[in-house]
Amino acid sequence: MVDVLTEITIRCPLQQVAEYAADPDHAPNWYVNIKSVEWLSPKPLSVGSKMAFKAQFLGRELAYVYEVVEFIGGQKLVMKTADGPFPMETVYTWEPIENNLTRMTLRNKGNPTGFSKLFTPFMGTMMKKANNKDLKKIKFVLEESLD
Repeated sequence: MVDVLTEITIRCPLQQVAEYAADPDHAPNWYVNIKSVEWLSPKPLSVGSKMAFKAQFLGRELAYVYEVVEFIGGQKLVMKTADGPFPMETVYTWEPIENNLTRMTLRNKGNPTGFSKLFTPFMGTMMKKANNKDLKKIKFVLEESLD
């Protein structure tokens, strides 16, 4: 089992951070490993929405489908995938710190199977490193849009 929690403080209003992060169309802009996203259900995002993601991880291309299982606008987004090499749950939360400061958390939990299982001992460390890069990128993207 891999369970990685990362967080960052972004100098932007909560609503702006949450709307940007919760929009799957933006994922390739701030996730280092995500190459593309395709909606498999009608927009906008809601419980039951499904999106197909293509990503690079450990030098391999991964294709998987996420389904939204919980969505509280401006507070929390939970997505799960049951297929693919790595059944995974991804949780975003957002909370205001002050007027224009938002704390965003990104948590990934899952059980590697198949090829990925070989990397279980290192997976947590690699995912934490990737998640920190992703959070730094979304912080940069959102804070730059203010300037």
